[in-house]
Amino acid sequence: MWCVSDNLSKDISKDIIPAWAEGLPTPAPWQDLGHRVVHETPWMKVTDHEAVAPTGQASRYGVLRFKNLATGVLPVHPDGTVTLVGQSRFARANYSWEMPEGGAPFDEDPLEGAKRELAEEAGLAAASWMQALKVELSNSVTDEIGLTWIAWDLTPVPVDPDPTEVIRVARVPFSQLLHEIQRGAVLDALTVATAYRAYHMAREGLLPGWLAHAMLTRV
Repeated sequence: MWCVSDNLSKDISKDIIPAWAEGLPTPAPWQDLGHRVVHETPWMKVTDHEAVAPTGQASRYGVLRFKNLATGVLPVHPDGTVTLVGQSRFARANYSWEMPEGGAPFDEDPLEGAKRELAEEAGLAAASWMQALKVELSNSVTDEIGLTWIAWDLTPVPVDPDPTEVIRVARVPFSQLLHEIQRGAVLDALTVATAYRAYHMAREGLLPGWLAHAMLTRV
């Protein structure tokens, strides 16, 4: 049994300074002089700010602020295949193949949100989890943070998709997922980043040896 590595998720708002930046002077930050909410839904809001740039230049800045943490999980089977889900997306009017993903309220353990999405979308539960990434998603215009995991020791559970979702499920070799990312057929940012992180973890011995071997040798 592998336990969750939760160093990244203990404090979602805490920023870690890269080793090369330690000791360097801290640049002037943006100054927020006040804002108004211009649009709001149960999932996000858009704020319009009067601001001052680090250069001293007066500016207006719009920010998309999400009300949930983005979560995702790459489920890996003993034979080196991974389960992906496909669904229609509204914003770009496209069909997207992704790992199971969703949102976790800020007062919820992010891992519980990932477990919920794995069950609801892919019909799977996992006994072993390892955290893969903490990432900022388009940090020039949104404050959204994403957390992702690698999961294995999988068992089937009933699916329960959102009422707006028509989800297809595919089980494909991990190497094929990497190939389709390279071709541009898989574009979802969390899926792409987590797949490459999983490859690195498998190569560097950060995953169980039998699982890494299956991921890297399955054709």
